[in-house]
Amino acid sequence: MNCAAIPESLIESELFGYAAGAFTGASTKGMRGLLQQADGGTLFLDEIGDMPLALQTRLLRVLSEGEVAPLGGARTQSIDIEVVCASHRDIATLVEAGSFREDLFFRLSGARFDIPPLRERKDKLALINRLLDDECERSGERVELSESALEMLLNNSWPGNMRQLHHVLRYACAVCKGPVIGVDDLPAMLGASAPVKGQDTASGSPARQALIDTLVRNRWKPLLAARELGISRATLYRKVNAHGIKMPGKGSYD
Repeated sequence: MNCAAIPESLIESELFGYAAGAFTGASTKGMRGLLQQADGGTLFLDEIGDMPLALQTRLLRVLSEGEVAPLGGARTQSIDIEVVCASHRDIATLVEAGSFREDLFFRLSGARFDIPPLRERKDKLALINRLLDDECERSGERVELSESALEMLLNNSWPGNMRQLHHVLRYACAVCKGPVIGVDDLPAMLGASAPVKGQDTASGSPARQALIDTLVRNRWKPLLAARELGISRATLYRKVNAHGIKMPGKGSYD
């Protein structure tokens, strides 16, 4: 259930259900809510941070007592469910602001996993390659990214996260006129996106470009790139840092 996609006036009936004739327009047979339907299983509440406070109170009671009562109903039903929640908002901040119940927050926080935005992920190269492979399989035509196009993708800030990356690659595959995707094949708005903080997206010196070329040829594997250049891996890392080059998945591809 997406708590942000359902009007506030309907969330309660969707979640808790209602008895026959509970309100004007209600089904004469009533309706089992999602909490009842999930009995013995798991209920996933997406965008839990957008759930109204009044419903947070009712949900807390259900989780505490293991019972749910439909709207307009006098009898409760025992339920045994697991609840998984997700939100793009910081729930702890909402608690401090008084828009999310603290007791419900701790009731739901048995285990917490933070998914980093795309700009902070260390496996961007692998993600780009995987999505590009998917697009090639879908279209039946094999294309590759040029070195300059790949660098632009790696250094972009990706405010739209994975959806934006997916759309960019799909667009590039559609407009590309040959087997190699160049910078001109990427959406124009991509060049206007702010670079990743601390990254230099300018072409820079010939030495910097040569280092990038070597890394791309070796699929950003530090050990192989260092061998090609005839230097140690430590020296390679020093050169990478000196030129402000982002190493996607540093330490994960050697």
